[in-house]
Parts: sequence; C-alpha cells; structure tokens
Amino acid sequence: MNKTTPPATRQKGTPWSTPAQLLTDVPLPAAAILETPLAHNLAWMQRFADDHGAKLAPHGKTTMAPALFQRQLEAGAWGITLATAVQTVAAHAHGIARVLMVNQLVGRPNMALVADAIEAGLEYYCVVDGADNVRDLGAFFAARNLTLNVLVELGIDGGRCGCRDAEQVDALVAAIAAEPALALVGIEGYEGMIGGDDEIAAVRAYGERLVDTVKTLRASGALQREAPIVTASGSKWFDLIAEAFDKAELREHYTPVLRPGCYVVHDHKLYAGAMEAIKARDPALEGELEPALEVFAHVQSLPEPGLAIIALGKRDIGHEPDLPLPLRLYRRHDDDTSAPVDVRSWRATKIMDQHVFLEIPDSAEVAVGDVIAFGTSHPCLTFDKWRRMLLVDERLAVKEVIETCF
Repeated sequence: MNKTTPPATRQKGTPWSTPAQLLTDVPLPAAAILETPLAHNLAWMQRFADDHGAKLAPHGKTTMAPALFQRQLEAGAWGITLATAVQTVAAHAHGIARVLMVNQLVGRPNMALVADAIEAGLEYYCVVDGADNVRDLGAFFAARNLTLNVLVELGIDGGRCGCRDAEQVDALVAAIAAEPALALVGIEGYEGMIGGDDEIAAVRAYGERLVDTVKTLRASGALQREAPIVTASGSKWFDLIAEAFDKAELREHYTPVLRPGCYVVHDHKLYAGAMEAIKARDPALEGELEPALEVFAHVQSLPEPGLAIIALGKRDIGHEPDLPLPLRLYRRHDDDTSAPVDVRSWRATKIMDQHVFLEIPDSAEVAVGDVIAFGTSHPCLTFDKWRRMLLVDERLAVKEVIETCF
C-alpha cells in the first residue's frame, strides 16, 4: 500500500518563495521588519556607541535572529549579548564568535554546552554573583581543561541578581581567585530595575558605581585582563550609562560595553517614549531610532457598529505593557500603489489567543478582508512568537525571510 507524502510544513506568515508581495502573496497574519528603518537603527546605535568611546554588544534575546546578529556585527558591533547557554549555542552555530552572557551559568548541562562551544572557538563571557556558583564553575571547567572568563555582577537592593555591596564583591573576588580555571575580566550590571522618585539620578549613580568598582578591582590587581570590561545598559537608559562610561581613562585602559537590544527595531510606544526622554536630556543628539517592526492582519469580522475583530492574537503579537497599536489600513481591493489609511486613532480594547477587538468609529470605511498594520510596545514579546519574519521594503515587497532561534 502506497503512503502519501505529507505536505511540506509551512511556517505562519511566510510565502512559498521570494520575491513576494506582503499584502497579496503572504498568508496573514505576518510579522514584518521594515528594511529602511532597520538599516537606520543599526547605523544610529553603532554611531552612538562609537561617539561615546564604547563597544556595542546588542542583546540578542530581543530577536534571536542570527541574520540580524550578522547585520549588527557588520555595522561594527563588538559581540552579541545573550541570556542563556542555549541561546549562546544557537548563536555560535550561526557564526557568532563572541558572546557576552549576562546571566549566571548554572547547572552542569548548561556548563557542558558552553564548554563545547568554547572548545569549538567561541569567545565567551558570563557573570557570577555567588561563591557556590564560582566553585561549581571552577571545578567543571578545570575538569575540561578550559579557562572561563567571568565578570562580577553588581546588583541593586530589591533588584535581580548581583552583589549588593562592596563586601560581597570582595568576598566573590576572593572566591574567584581560588579557582584557577576562572579568569576575572571585568564587572557587569543592569540598570533597568532601578526605580524611585528620581530614576535619572539613581541610574547615573549606579553607572558611577560600576566605574568606581572596576577601577578599584583593576588597582587591586584582581582583574586578569589588560583592558578590563565594564558593561551595562538596557534599551531605556543607554544614554546615561554611556555618559558614565565616556571618560578618558575608560577609553584608554578599559573596554566599556553597551548592550541595548530593542533598538534594532525600536517600537511604537514604550521605547518610543524612552527615545523622547533621551532627546530631551540631550537636545543636540542627532536623529533618533525609528520603529521597524509591524504585524499585518486581516479584518475578520464586523459584528456590530464600532467594533472590528482582527485575525490576530496573543500567539502573534506582544500585548504587554500595551495592547497592539493600529497604524494603517490597506483596503483589500487597492493595489500596491494606493495610499493606506491612517488608523492610529483606532484602539485595541481586548486580545485573545487569535483575535483582537478593535474599537473603530461608526463611520469608518472598513471591510472584511482589509489589512491593518499594527505596531508594538516592547518588541521582545513579538519576536518570540515567530519562527520566520519578513524583511520588506517601502512598498511591502518581501526581500528576505529572517529565521529566529527561540
């Protein structure tokens, strides 16, 4: 009896082949990265880091897209920041040669993944904040005859990981010194958990604390690198961390590393607001980041006046801290030269697994089958919902299919 061959698996939101046109050749919903803003953002952030005498190691967990990692490196990035051993191995398998893992490396299976990658040529760094982990790492990597580069993580009260005070740092440095397989090469921090009545002053103080700590460690002889690493910076306060790092002594004797991730596609609200604040703090700053990620979906139903149901849901687009943001409407019978309709005044009110409830004017000219482009707030939570995303030009022609490795 003959067996039938199952049809080829087709990932959502992708055409069978390229070139293709997003609105006519792709089954929607689909996630699209706009080519021109993407190129602009890559160049803008690299120039910002260069202007402040810092290296750029973009946080790859935002996209987990090796094709975007390569673009960031081609634009001048020093390396790629990642969060886990599995992410590290995925990046290395796609040609990434230097990874800064800003997390503790915990658990023998994760250590084995990293050790294999180091043996295969990966330049790897992780962070530590406790003696138990230091001893485990020291024993494991000694048994593998490898040296593991580590950075002390400097935390904040009430924050996530990291040493809370100088005494903890001193004790940790002593524990690292007792492990021949570990090389202490710098200090790491994350300012994104800082709050309070005056966040700006607190972030500035934390940046200065990082700089003072790495200088102290270097003066003590504890750091095993000629130009020790000092690194921090998420996507909200990167200007304040760059300000703390932009000192002649750091430029000459250290390796300051900034590691924002969301800048690569930016967004339409959360980080758009952060960009406005950065521009307000530095009015002379030229240009700004631009949103480059949109998700396209059909109007599926018009069940009652003032309500459109969109064929888009939690499985397709991020919805924290804000619901999807409607941007433009493309009428189903228009060709690709027709101007879309601005629908930024419309409002998403609810999201389910596969549906968005969209509040629209009673007089809105909209029909089932029309397409709406949505923006996002916080791009990380959209990327992880797609295994393939589309790079499109200004006319929404698909130029490339970009794979993710979540």
